[in-house]
Amino acid sequence: MIPDTMKAVLLTRHGDLDALVYRQDVPVPRPAAGEVLIEVTACGMNNTDVWVRQGAYGSETDPQAVSSWRRGRPTLTFPRIQGADIVGRIAAVGEGVAQERVGERVMVDFSLYNRDDDSLADIDYIGHGRDGGYAEYTTVPAENAHVVDTGMSDAELATFCCAYLTGEHMLERAGVSAGERVLVTGASGGVGSAIVQLCRARDAIPYAVTGQGKEAALRRVGAEAVITREQGDLVEAVATATGGEPIDVVADLVAGPLFNPLLRILRPEGRYTTAGAIAGPVVQLDLRTLYLKHLQLHGSSQGTRKDFRRLVGYIETGKVKPLLAQTYRLSDFHNAQRAFMEKRFVGKLVVVPDAKWREAGSPG
Repeated sequence: MIPDTMKAVLLTRHGDLDALVYRQDVPVPRPAAGEVLIEVTACGMNNTDVWVRQGAYGSETDPQAVSSWRRGRPTLTFPRIQGADIVGRIAAVGEGVAQERVGERVMVDFSLYNRDDDSLADIDYIGHGRDGGYAEYTTVPAENAHVVDTGMSDAELATFCCAYLTGEHMLERAGVSAGERVLVTGASGGVGSAIVQLCRARDAIPYAVTGQGKEAALRRVGAEAVITREQGDLVEAVATATGGEPIDVVADLVAGPLFNPLLRILRPEGRYTTAGAIAGPVVQLDLRTLYLKHLQLHGSSQGTRKDFRRLVGYIETGKVKPLLAQTYRLSDFHNAQRAFMEKRFVGKLVVVPDAKWREAGSPG
């Protein structure tokens, strides 16, 4: 029986952690036509959760402006239930959705596609433009709820969607092909560690840039070599790691002071792709490096339906593996996001509703 109220974490405004409020009396949503109601069993954490809470996206004219993810095309309203990486079971269906779908275990494609084609020109996401998975129940368009043929636990399955879809689209935008060398910054995070595995799925060769203490974990998931960020000149360190072989693509999630060295590392006619800037979004660019080396720069966010289908294929065939660092109870959300921001882990953190803690197969 579906209850009338549920437990959920509400983002009440832009601000610090106190803007997130754990409530036990939130109305359970009802699926509209073409939607399904999901009883959430696990939901992965992502950088966008933090940046949206902080209003840290700036504007095109003021990088310090308080702004949400869409920058000038607001769809965020308060209160909002965040959480994009949703795994759970379909508990009810709306009009036009087959009743037989009730009971399916699904992973949710978090992208809200506002066009029928695979263009990302007008796109939003679950947990921003509509409520997401930091709750016991959520509704999503039926087409976004996908059965994935895998024996992984719910918590393990919740490590994939946002990070891996984002990483796959970055590689697709840059046209990464077999045999190419890819330098991945922020490689210990959700997207970075995903890119390392996704490169191997394409038979490309990933080189990881990360902080100290995370080297062994990245080698285990496929890094050809690991460059420790804090030690020496990055350009020289990468050349040593590759044995002098060229870097074809930089997949950058860090930016900040690393931006120009990363462009220097790229071979002539190399490609740079980014979907994040955790060390600083405003960078210095020497345009001479860009035009004299004939470089390509690619901005990327989320992914297309085709990217998602490839990701499901990688999961089902075992080409990518879950990298679950730790799980937290939904009621412990502040500590979960605090740990997320400290970045002392490799892979993903996952939040589990308290009532589903045991059955989610979640360590921690």
